[in-house]
Amino acid sequence: MKRLLVVNADDFGRSDGINDGVAAAHEHGIVTSASLMVRWPAAADAAAYARAHPALGVGLHVDLGEWERRDGTWHVVYEVAGALEAGREVRAQLDRFRDLVGRDPTHLDSHQHVHREGPAAGALAELGVELGVPVRSDSAIHYCGSFYGADAAGRRRLDLIRPEALAALVAGLPEGATELSCHPAARVDLASSYAGQRMLEVVALCSPAVRAAVEWGQVELCDFRAAAAAVRQWSA
Repeated sequence: MKRLLVVNADDFGRSDGINDGVAAAHEHGIVTSASLMVRWPAAADAAAYARAHPALGVGLHVDLGEWERRDGTWHVVYEVAGALEAGREVRAQLDRFRDLVGRDPTHLDSHQHVHREGPAAGALAELGVELGVPVRSDSAIHYCGSFYGADAAGRRRLDLIRPEALAALVAGLPEGATELSCHPAARVDLASSYAGQRMLEVVALCSPAVRAAVEWGQVELCDFRAAAAAVRQWSA
């Protein structure tokens, strides 16, 4: 069995700086896929980039809110829909995705993983079956979220997003298909507790050492379309 790797950039479309970071990491690094946040002003430019670069797979990054960890407690930054409206909001964001990108998403996931439990879980699972696309953490494509410059308490962990850390992650991939999530940005133009780390991610994603780890490990970079097709073939 091969080792396939989807390097997926979350938050595509949230800001111009994020869009430029995703573009740089796709054109000069190892990013093969992105998850589009359709509600933000930069979403239209992100979609235009995706249409002009069809090798970049694009999925739907369902956005139902954001929370920040401060003083040991989670605080609401914003909320999009209440629990009873989650299913309706997911469908509305899918419609917006189709309007922007002109096709269905290659995969489904959500901002801050809200789809892992509650009403959003059922909504995304149902939509994944309907569209025939993978849902993060609910498919045969293994999810790896270790390339992230903060711990569960919100403390910075810059050591986790250094080029050598990413190279080690790539070198240690298991057989089969893996999604590695990332959050690149070319500059800080967004008020967020995860801001400066995004630029360091771009450095790692474009590092020659990481590219060498991909080649040394005979890792095949691909998007979700190719990964899902390979999984189907392996299980046939």
